[in-house]
Amino acid sequence: MKRFKNILYLNEPAVDQASTIARAVSLAVSNQADLTIIDVIPSQVVTAGIGLPPGGPVSFDLRAAVESEHRKAMESMVQSFKERLQIQLEVLVGKTYLEAIRAVLKNGYDLLIKPAENPTWTNRLFGSDDLHLLRKCPCPVWLMKAQEKTKYSSILAAVDFDLLAPQSSEHDFNRQILELAASVAISDFASLHILHAWEALAERMLLSRGGMSSEAIANHIGREQALHRDEIYRLVEKLRGWIGKDVYDYLSPRVHLPEGPAKKVIAPLSVQLKADLVVMGTVARTGISGLIIGNTAEAILDQLNCSVLAIKPVGFKTPVKLEE
Repeated sequence: MKRFKNILYLNEPAVDQASTIARAVSLAVSNQADLTIIDVIPSQVVTAGIGLPPGGPVSFDLRAAVESEHRKAMESMVQSFKERLQIQLEVLVGKTYLEAIRAVLKNGYDLLIKPAENPTWTNRLFGSDDLHLLRKCPCPVWLMKAQEKTKYSSILAAVDFDLLAPQSSEHDFNRQILELAASVAISDFASLHILHAWEALAERMLLSRGGMSSEAIANHIGREQALHRDEIYRLVEKLRGWIGKDVYDYLSPRVHLPEGPAKKVIAPLSVQLKADLVVMGTVARTGISGLIIGNTAEAILDQLNCSVLAIKPVGFKTPVKLEE
């Protein structure tokens, strides 16, 4: 089972964080992991924002005072958890998502947790920094709703594969998604649902061109569905070996095979299943038109109203550099 050992929590002062910090502490304790909380102050707050040149004595004193104020706020925020876990606190200055990713690169965090921004001017749960992290952070990113549950009840794992061009990297990617989802489900005693959205190859072309009977098209769609069904059940059977028979039998994951584009079926199914968490990939694999960070994944994220645990495939390289 997947276990995290070095967890980073990114402070989001715009929302109520009591439940998300409690969740992060609980996860760190159960995984026997280190937990660091960082707060990122925008550069303009301590320099040019008030017309002071950077590097001067007044600017230096102001920065120290602002950092001290933010550290005290974080200390107050974690005070009630000190007996359970030793939590490291850091205050950084810069762009929030950039400094968070640089912290991951510098310190080797294997999970980044952040409360969703929940911008008040839109119906979306996730904001600009959230999307930057989903696109660029090299480790798994867990974006939590502000009013996070202590324990989840329902978890949805979305996987994808290309029947025409199977790749070992694709296999590894799906394994990461399923193992993470299963790990959270078993720790929370939650139900586990596995989803694969599929579309019949060339169905639209056949329908538009005509010349084929409705029966022939229906047979074609049926064959395509059977291929996807066989593949998803092969993947689920592999999950039994990855997590062990006893854990698998306890979870008894349910498989969902809705027809249609991922961006149209995942969010509605998450509502139907009352999913508390969706585990999904956010970077395209070559030749696969499924879960990508771009039109498809961002369309899914725009519709979700639950927490998201998003991962990158093995070998993903972030465009963010430690120093620029």
